[in-house]
Amino acid sequence: MNALLRHRASRGFTLVEAILVIVIIGVIAGIVAVFIRAPVIGYTESVDRAAATDEADLALRRIARDLRLALPNSVRVSPANDAIEFLLTSTGGRYLSVDDDVPGLPFLDFDDQNQRDFAVIGGTMRPIERGNFIVVYNLGDGIVPSDAYGFRAGAADTNIARVESVANPTGPTPIVTMESNAFAMQSVTMVSPNRRFQVVTTPVTYRCAQMRDGSFGLVRYWDYPISAQQNDTPQGNPRQAVIASRVANCNNVFQYGTAATRASALVILNLSLRPRGGQGVVSLVHQVHVDNTP
Repeated sequence: MNALLRHRASRGFTLVEAILVIVIIGVIAGIVAVFIRAPVIGYTESVDRAAATDEADLALRRIARDLRLALPNSVRVSPANDAIEFLLTSTGGRYLSVDDDVPGLPFLDFDDQNQRDFAVIGGTMRPIERGNFIVVYNLGDGIVPSDAYGFRAGAADTNIARVESVANPTGPTPIVTMESNAFAMQSVTMVSPNRRFQVVTTPVTYRCAQMRDGSFGLVRYWDYPISAQQNDTPQGNPRQAVIASRVANCNNVFQYGTAATRASALVILNLSLRPRGGQGVVSLVHQVHVDNTP
């Protein structure tokens, strides 16, 4: 009798018992998965949306920073509102005028084409460099001769000249030598009432474009020739960098063409990105005030 009890006590699970345990564990696991799946998916989607929001916000802030350095009246938007272009400034200052009557220093001459030197009064916040452009009293919108987009080497009726050299660039009175005195070749002399000038380094374009994989991205172009016409893609082998990927669409990304926005000098930026998970769209709108006082 004792041997029979010991035999029954030492036997293992039967196949039916093992199957029942597996079934029960599977049911419990399924119930747990149902409750866990939704929070995990929600967390993943929120992380993707936050990353897309940060990317869009960073891109808009980058554009806004550049726009605040745009040459007055140089902002222009493509007809499709998918690209914006402007002339980027690095600094500005006051040029010596003939009315200042300072002996021994060259003034910016609006009459003599052969006078290519002028003195900068009070220095500048950043040094003027060779290859930069000097712009005086830019009114834009194709207004001749006060539209800096009309630059061409040796061209008349423009308000922009390229810098050939700078003497004493970090001193209180730099002397700028221009490649040619475009200001003395204007059909109508356009001096600055405050004797002010701006220094342009390069045109800049932000464009919503299709990438190689078929998606859309926001691309920054710079270091290309100044052109009177706004091209879909800047000419002259420009440098470029993608500042935002997974753009949902290129509709009305940039708005500045209406009379209201131009009158208030307000550029409206509207950027929509798709999160990495592909769920939904994150849209951000940013308004940037540009200084159009020449």
